Amino acid sequence: MSNTKQLTLPITGMTCANCVATVERNLKKLDGVQSAVVNLSSERATVDFEPAKLNLSDMIGRVQRAGYGVATGEADLIIKRLADDNDARRLENALMKLEGVLDAQVSFTTEKARVKYVPTIVTQAELRRAISSTGFETVEFGGGAEDAEAKAREREIQEQRRLLIIGLIFTVPLFLFAMARDFNLLPASFYEMTSMDGMGAIPAPWTNWLMLALAAPVQFYVGWQYYVGAFKALRNNSANMDVLIVMGSSAAFFYSLPITFGWLTGHVYYETAAVIITLIKLGKFLEARAKGRTSEAIKKLMGLRSKTARVVRAGREVELAVDDVHVGDMVLVKPGETIPVDGVVVDGRSAVDESMLTGESLPVEKKPGDSVIGATLNKLGMLKFEATKVGKETALAQIIKLVEDAQASKAPIQKLADQVSAVFVPIVIGIALLTFGAWYFFGLQTDDPFTRALINMVAVLVIACPCAMGLATPTAVMVGTGKGAEAGILFRNSEALERAGNVNVVVLDKTGTITKGQPAVTNIVANRQLPITSEDLLRLAASVEKGSEHPLGEAIWAEATTRGLALAEPSGFKAEPGRGVQAEVNGKTVIVGNMRMMETRGLSLNGLASEVTRLQNEARTAMLIAVDNEVAGIIAVADTIKDGSKEAIAELHRMGLQVVMITGDNQATAEAIARQVGIDQVLAEVLPEGKSEAVKKLQANGSMVAMVGDGVNDAPALAQADVGIAIGTGTDVAMAAAPVTLMSGDLRGVARAVTLSRRTLSTIKQNLFWAFFYNVILIPAAALGYLNPMLAAGAMAFSSVFVVTNSLRLRKQQV
Repeated sequence: MSNTKQLTLPITGMTCANCVATVERNLKKLDGVQSAVVNLSSERATVDFEPAKLNLSDMIGRVQRAGYGVATGEADLIIKRLADDNDARRLENALMKLEGVLDAQVSFTTEKARVKYVPTIVTQAELRRAISSTGFETVEFGGGAEDAEAKAREREIQEQRRLLIIGLIFTVPLFLFAMARDFNLLPASFYEMTSMDGMGAIPAPWTNWLMLALAAPVQFYVGWQYYVGAFKALRNNSANMDVLIVMGSSAAFFYSLPITFGWLTGHVYYETAAVIITLIKLGKFLEARAKGRTSEAIKKLMGLRSKTARVVRAGREVELAVDDVHVGDMVLVKPGETIPVDGVVVDGRSAVDESMLTGESLPVEKKPGDSVIGATLNKLGMLKFEATKVGKETALAQIIKLVEDAQASKAPIQKLADQVSAVFVPIVIGIALLTFGAWYFFGLQTDDPFTRALINMVAVLVIACPCAMGLATPTAVMVGTGKGAEAGILFRNSEALERAGNVNVVVLDKTGTITKGQPAVTNIVANRQLPITSEDLLRLAASVEKGSEHPLGEAIWAEATTRGLALAEPSGFKAEPGRGVQAEVNGKTVIVGNMRMMETRGLSLNGLASEVTRLQNEARTAMLIAVDNEVAGIIAVADTIKDGSKEAIAELHRMGLQVVMITGDNQATAEAIARQVGIDQVLAEVLPEGKSEAVKKLQANGSMVAMVGDGVNDAPALAQADVGIAIGTGTDVAMAAAPVTLMSGDLRGVARAVTLSRRTLSTIKQNLFWAFFYNVILIPAAALGYLNPMLAAGAMAFSSVFVVTNSLRLRKQQV
C-alpha cells in the first residue's frame, strides 16, 4: 500500500450542510484521495491522500471549482545576504518546495520576499526557518506572525457586515414605505383614485418604480453571492441553501417586474424579496460571529505561547523570537515569566503554575533534572533549562493539534443529520412546487390564486433551514473539546467525546491510577529458621532489583540506598511478568517474587504463610525472597492512595457508574485497598496481558466500559475498552494513543470527562431536536399558508443562530 499524507485546508464560503457534502464529494472525486472530512463549524477539510498521485494545488483547484475558497495568508519578508539574482531564484525554489506554499516571489533589487501560503499547513515560523537553512536571514515580517487563517475569517465576517449594512440601508426604508403604502398612510399624491367619492384608491404606478429602485441593489448586490453559490451548486449536481434563497427571493422579485412595467395588474412584492435577503444576511453575520466564539478555547491555548525567549548564546544572554530557539539551547526564565519551550532544568529551583495545561491548581516544584512545559508560568525562582522540544514538538503544540483534530472529526450522532441534509433541499423544492400547485388549483377562491400560491411557495422555500442541521453537532463538539482542553481533558476525536457519556462501568488500574505508583518498603520479615538478618535480606533483594523499572523493585532498591547498604552487581537476570525476578548475587541464586512464583518452583514458605496473609490484609504487597531455593523472608511494600482518589470514586458512584479495580496484586491486598476507597468490584491477580481479556468479559455482560490507566502498560486494555482514558501522561501527549487523555494524574478528571461528554451529548441532542422540530413544524405551516415569507425568512435566519448560541452555553458550565 502506498504512503498517505494528511492535510487540513481552511475552507471559505460554506453556509450549510449541503456545502459540506459538496466539498467532501468533490475532494473524494480526485484520484488519490482516500478520505475527506469537512467540518462546517471549524470550516476545515481534513484530507488523507496519496502524494504520488496529486498535490495541494489539485485539491485547492477542486475546492474552487466546486464554488468555495481556501483561506490563504501572505507574508512579506525582508531578506538579508542576497548576493545576486541567482540567490533570489534559489530562495524562491527553496520556499516553493515547502508544503503549503502556493507562491513565492523574491526580489534581489528590493531584498523582499512575498509568500502566499495555506496557514493550516505551514506557519510563518517555518518559512523563516526554511530561509535560515538556505543561508539567508529574515529581518522582519510585514504583518507579524499573525494567525493568517483568523485574518481570512475576519475579512469574510467584515465583508458580510458591510453587505448587511448596505442591505439595511435599502431594506428598512423599502419595508416602511411598502407598509405605509399598503395601509394608506401616505399623502394622497402617492395614490390614484378609482372612484369619484375618494373612497377607492390604489398606489400610484411610480411608487412601484421607487420600490424597484430600492430593491434592486439588495437583490443583485447584497444577494449576489447567493446567485453565485446557487449556480455553482447546481453545476455540481447538488442543491444547497443558496438555491432555496435565490428561488424564494427571485420568485417575489421577478413576479413584481411585469406589474411594475404595466404588463400585468396586481401587488408588487419587492419588500418581501429584499427583507428575505437582508434577514438571512443578518442571520449569517450573527452566526459567523457566534461560530468564531466556539473556537475561543483554541485561541486561548494559542495565546499562552510566549513570543520571545532569553537564551544563552556564546556566553551572552540574548532575547530571541521563540521560533528561533533550537533544541539544546540554554534558556533563562525569571520569576513571573512564561516558560517559552519544553525542556529540562539544569540550574535553579522554582514553583511552576501548570494549571493552564493540566488543570492542576497547585504550583509544581521544579529542581535540576525536572522537566518544564512551554507556556506554563514560572512563579518564584530563576530557572535555567535546556530546550528539548521546540515548535510543533512542544506539549502545547501537540495539545492544540489534538484538539483541532478532534474538532475536525465527525461524531457518529452526526450521520443522521448528514443523511437528511443530503436530500433536504430537493425535498423542500418538491414541497414548494406541490404547495404552489395545490394553492393555485385547489386553494381558496380568491381574485388572484396565482399570487396566493406564489407567496406560500416562497414561504416554504425560505423557511427551510439545512444550516441548523449542519451546525447542530460540530458547534457543540468544538465547544466541548475546547472546554475539555481548558480543564486538562483531551479528546482524540469527537466519537470519544460522544461515547464517554454513555459508559456505565469504569475500570481503574490500581498502580499509578488509584495509588501514587510510588510504593515504599514498610516491613522486612526474616525467616528465623535460617541464619539471615533483615539487612542481608534487603541487600540481596535490592542487588537483584538494581536497575529494575518495576515500581516494587524500585521501592526495594530505594530503601537499601537510603540505608546506605553496599549492593552487589547481579548476573543472569531474568524477569517473569506478573510474578517476579531472579538473578545470581555473590554466587547465590536469589528470587524476589510473589506466591505464584514460589509455587511454580515448588518452594515451601517455611512457616511464613500466616505472615503473608497478615500483611496482605493490611493492604501491603508481600514480596517473598528465596535464597538458593529456600524462602528466606518477606519484604512488604505498600503504595499510598492518591489524594482525591476516594472523592473521585464517590463522584463516579454519584453519577450512577459502577467502579471496578483491576490489579496484579493478590486478592487480599486488592480488597484491602478497595475497602479504603469504596470500589464496587475487584479483579485481582490479573497479569498485564490479561487486562484486555478482563475488560472483554465486562463488555460481554452488556456493559459500556471505560478503562483508566497510565497509557503505556495498559495499552491493550485501553484499546479494548469502549473508551480508553490515559491518566497522568503529563507532557507526553503524543505517547497516549487513548481516545481520552487526562493531562494531570488526578482521578477526579475521569468524572469531569464523563460529565463534559454527557453535557455535550445533551447539547447535540437539543440542537438536533430543534433543527428537525423547526423544519418538521414550520415547513407544513408555510405550505398551509400560515406564514408570511418575511416572517419565514426571519425564523430561518435565527434558527442556526439559536443552535450556535445553545452550543456556546457549554462554555459557561463548570466541569
